[in-house]
Amino acid sequence: MNVIQSNFKRRETYHVTIKHSILFECALGIAAITNKPLLDTLEKKDWPTASFSPALMQELGTVEKNNTWKSLLQLLHQESFQTLQQFTDFIDHLPEEQLKFICLPYLGESLQEKRAEASKGQDQSIHYLKKEVEDHPFFAEYISYISSIDPLKLKTHLQTVMNEWYKAVIQPEEQTAVLERDHRAKEKMLAEMEPEAFIEWATGGIQYPAEPSVYRVLLIPHMTYRPWNVEADLEGTKVFYYPVSNDSLHSNDPYTPDQFVVQKYKALGDEVRLKIIKYLFEQERTLQELTGLLEMGKSTIHHHLKMLKAARIVESRHSTYRLKKQTIDMMGAELEQFLGRK
Repeated sequence: MNVIQSNFKRRETYHVTIKHSILFECALGIAAITNKPLLDTLEKKDWPTASFSPALMQELGTVEKNNTWKSLLQLLHQESFQTLQQFTDFIDHLPEEQLKFICLPYLGESLQEKRAEASKGQDQSIHYLKKEVEDHPFFAEYISYISSIDPLKLKTHLQTVMNEWYKAVIQPEEQTAVLERDHRAKEKMLAEMEPEAFIEWATGGIQYPAEPSVYRVLLIPHMTYRPWNVEADLEGTKVFYYPVSNDSLHSNDPYTPDQFVVQKYKALGDEVRLKIIKYLFEQERTLQELTGLLEMGKSTIHHHLKMLKAARIVESRHSTYRLKKQTIDMMGAELEQFLGRK
């Protein structure tokens, strides 16, 4: 069929924004320490538990049981809070139904009415939402908890755990400058990259293509949850809480490169891997094809491919491997940014 194109429309994608706040760091710290299965994988090991008050220990137990860190993050997105006092005052003055509506997870535009009804305690809507999220590891129980808890009790819990964590963990270290540095560095790179390529670069490998109803991606840097990204959904917005880079953490040493930059250049520092990259630059290839072209064993080629995948230079789809050309294209800009650090 012949088609005459009489329109011109660029492919639509999302808009990326970045913001930072020590309050997000506070909430993510609460989330991290209560996620016991994940604790050993975190870079942070020196939690000041000896200074935790009995009140904090009690509230952390509630967070661990009911995942109320989710409520803290949902509430923090309502306004640009400058201080912890502003945030706790905001919680204090929220109408009861609005508090529960905000704390309940956003599950898509089509379920907003059910979410509103659940916030009013309507059993049928609560059951409906729980059915929708039955495959999620904790949303069903979380929805039950938020829907049934006394609002004043929920407010007291959220205010207390934030206040106590802030005093015990955030105030003694106060690392807002790290978040600010990473924010500035990411803003600079965002100006040079397309949104989808930037998200992949900033998060260390997450590929997030544009999808219906999401017009904005919000990036929030964190230190506490390194090396993990934390993903969330808001109305019209996808959120990635991403780990700050090494150079943001080690600002006093301009000679310490970001770990991802080191990993990429190490991956390129081998003749065989450079040959693989050139073959994949030409076209996607299977392991069998690469084995034949390089006249080497499958286990050896697989080892090299594993290193290239770890560096986010190569990716596999089904039985084929392909070069992530955007990663290669960005390496020059990353090196330039490192060399320009003072």
